[in-house]
Amino acid sequence: MKNSYTRREALELGLGAVTLGVSGAAVAAAQPPPRKAPAAGNAAPGLAEFKRYGEELETALLLRTSPIAVKMLEKEADIPQGAFRPSRDGKIHLAQCQAFGMSRREGKTVAMLKEDHWCPTALMAYGMVPQPKSQGAWMESYRSFETGRYVGVLTAPLKSASFVPDVVMVYLNPAQLRGLLLPMMMAGSAEVDTYLFLPSCGHAVVDPMVTGKYCVVLPDPGEYQRALTPEEEVIFAAPREKVAPLMASLKPGGRLYSHRDQYMSMQPDFEQPQFYKDMFKSWGLGGE
Repeated sequence: MKNSYTRREALELGLGAVTLGVSGAAVAAAQPPPRKAPAAGNAAPGLAEFKRYGEELETALLLRTSPIAVKMLEKEADIPQGAFRPSRDGKIHLAQCQAFGMSRREGKTVAMLKEDHWCPTALMAYGMVPQPKSQGAWMESYRSFETGRYVGVLTAPLKSASFVPDVVMVYLNPAQLRGLLLPMMMAGSAEVDTYLFLPSCGHAVVDPMVTGKYCVVLPDPGEYQRALTPEEEVIFAAPREKVAPLMASLKPGGRLYSHRDQYMSMQPDFEQPQFYKDMFKSWGLGGE
């Protein structure tokens, strides 16, 4: 296998569970699948549960900012009372990543309709405007909703949102991401797609809704330059249906897993977990 790739080649490569991107006509009008009814005895979590999930994620992972509840709006009437509309209430325009920042850092509920945006990418990815015929190769690398399906996007801190989200987004550092993924892996539910190329505002919302999978997204330059996202943060996004299994994996034996429990200790001959001891014994290693 060669060691370097063009951007288009990289976007077309898929390595195991890692998705680097999608291209061309296949992504022009990606649509979320119909919401499945929960199985008998497995009621879908309601608003109160999602608010509790927001609190628990902050506690378990020692997050610096709140997880975000994201909802795609099919009509303007779905905007909750008191939501901040940048163009109407602030006489300003925002990039979508800036709206994410306001929700996670300032605790605001933000509704972004077409006239509130100041960056073209989210407008196209969310299907609020038609895509121009000539876009450039980089803009062929992401999914977008069918034009006209949604009129806007609504965001709020998960712990205080007044709506059930379509997607939950968490900004976190690699150690916190590891703390989130490891319990999932041990529970056998770690089906995660990874998106390394822009636009992060598109991948973090559209892809979880379309694929139904967890997504890890590398923040793009706009996130860093305009939305003040720290260099060490990445984005983890979960579709609505996968949030409850995610939270269940964080509670083995009923106890909330905590990133706080993971500490650094540089000790030789450290105390081994029992399964380490069993394996070493089978190899004739270890001992007194």
